[in-house]
Amino acid sequence: MAKISIRRRSSATTARRRRRRRPAGDGFSLGWQHGYWYGKCESVVQRSGVPFYTRDMHVLFITSGKGFPYSPLDEAVAQTLGLLASRLTVLTPKDDIVGTAARERPQLALVLDGLDFPVATIDALRGIGIRTAIWFTDDPYYTEVTANLAPHYDLVFTLERNCVPFYQERGCANVHYLPLGVHPADYRPRNPRMSVRGDICFIGSAYWNRVQLFEALLPRLSHRSFRLSGLWWDRLPDYARWRDRIDLGKWMGPAETAEQYNAHKIVINIHRAHDDSTFNRNLYNIPAVSPNPRTFEIAACGTLLMSDHRDDLALFYTPGVEIVTYESAQDMADKIDYYLAHEEERRQIALNGLHRTLRDHTYVSRLSQLLDLASYVPT
Repeated sequence: MAKISIRRRSSATTARRRRRRRPAGDGFSLGWQHGYWYGKCESVVQRSGVPFYTRDMHVLFITSGKGFPYSPLDEAVAQTLGLLASRLTVLTPKDDIVGTAARERPQLALVLDGLDFPVATIDALRGIGIRTAIWFTDDPYYTEVTANLAPHYDLVFTLERNCVPFYQERGCANVHYLPLGVHPADYRPRNPRMSVRGDICFIGSAYWNRVQLFEALLPRLSHRSFRLSGLWWDRLPDYARWRDRIDLGKWMGPAETAEQYNAHKIVINIHRAHDDSTFNRNLYNIPAVSPNPRTFEIAACGTLLMSDHRDDLALFYTPGVEIVTYESAQDMADKIDYYLAHEEERRQIALNGLHRTLRDHTYVSRLSQLLDLASYVPT
């Protein structure tokens, strides 16, 4: 039998060859770290789902009809209703809604937003015995308009708690507080491109309260990797200094927005001011105390949500455990420094927020509540 010779490599030679096979730079380390983190997020996703059931009912869903940026919300609500109702008909405000309803006889006609939807059509639906509901998506910023729309519906759903008594005072018998939520098919943990990763980002229009805050904040972030994206950010007094970190005039869809959230360690949320007459039609000056949809969308991506305070926020998340809140630009800057220096604490809060969001704040949860309330007929 021939003798087989085995040549053993030295440990130093083996180590050198392994180093040569490893990608250059720190890409291997970063890839491993993000893969580990992504796996932890997926573990939370898998154990956070909430069971739901399909109701034996026919829902006529009337979209906002406004196009982008409302169209992703239209699609999210329609897809979720398709899971929760045994039959779903989706129409736009321009379709033959009354004729379809008279022929198909849905148990509920649900209008989303409704600012561009004629109340004569709702009156006609009610006239043929169709139960109607509206879900206002921008309260309290357009109450000058919604005050006249709400009384035409059997049920009114509003994302702003302070608008519940406002509509009740205008004769609406069935008014319910129902914030928007998140569609996990759009907003969830993902593996973002290396080229877009950074420390901090904010995505949204430059309303004046946001301009004021970032004017004070940005000098504290000059040594950080940060990104702003949205309309009107050239209003910043020192815009020229920061322009290379701003995507001016960009309005991103859900996929690109979610990638930015996933790509950054901290994502900032700043609510609109209820009393900004430049943009709002809040003639009745109703204060806003409830969270915006961005709150849930950020948290659903498994990143640290850092939000300004709103009175109702603690009803949805525990500050310091599931999200982080701030009181001023100085307070936010200090907390950014802290959480970027304490990675494990930052990641644990992000995971807690992800779990809470998928458990309680998806459109499955919200629309399950809506359909159950709409199915109940008071005696």
